[in-house]
Amino acid sequence: MTPARDAFLSELDARAAAGRPLVLWLRDDDAVEPTPALDRLLGLMGALPLTLAVIPAATGPALARHLAGRQAVSVAVHGWSHRNHAGPVEKSQELGAHRPAATVLAELGAGARHLSALHGDRALPLLVPPWNRIAPGVIAGLRGAGFAALSTFGPQARAAGQGLAEVNSHLDIIDWRGTRGGRPAEALWSEALGLARMDLPALGVLSHHLVHDGAAWAFLEDLVALTASHPGAVWPGVARIIAKAQDPGS
Repeated sequence: MTPARDAFLSELDARAAAGRPLVLWLRDDDAVEPTPALDRLLGLMGALPLTLAVIPAATGPALARHLAGRQAVSVAVHGWSHRNHAGPVEKSQELGAHRPAATVLAELGAGARHLSALHGDRALPLLVPPWNRIAPGVIAGLRGAGFAALSTFGPQARAAGQGLAEVNSHLDIIDWRGTRGGRPAEALWSEALGLARMDLPALGVLSHHLVHDGAAWAFLEDLVALTASHPGAVWPGVARIIAKAQDPGS
């Protein structure tokens, strides 16, 4: 137990008493094929909904076969190839303004069709930009390319007025600028508490199963154990969150 975890649990208790459960969803990036780490994630989540952001150019039938029968798992389009097209002094971007928007959108459309052919209804019209970065000109063309929703990182809106639902991730469990492993649990619980108090439509947890160390797995396991059956938290799945964003009265 940590003070921040205790405070987060108290927040859930208060939400349960008020009938306002915290809406949670998990987005795990960079899936391409079956691995022991993916199996560990699937086992950890159990029957809870999980969204895998899959890199279309790098994936094939093996992953689709591996996920067969797992009704709680959905698949999102994670760019096309997760290739950086930015310059050497820029932040990494695949979907930036470095290429014509029409070129980028053609790749994304091909990626969506590829995942749909592999995964059927499991594949959602949801785009997850690699590195969570995307040019406004690309966003403007997403509806025409067949996408209904966009997921980046943080509470800010990027697709306002574009007819897209936004279902962002907010809590990244990986320390990318330091150990490149799991962030300290106390820091994560403290951040989760702050996010819960923002009354977001849904709090998105971001993971990357391929780089998880013991700390990352331990936090995710603790979060799931704490919230899976708590009346102050719900895991409706991203498809339902998207539907709610598209029709708030639903």
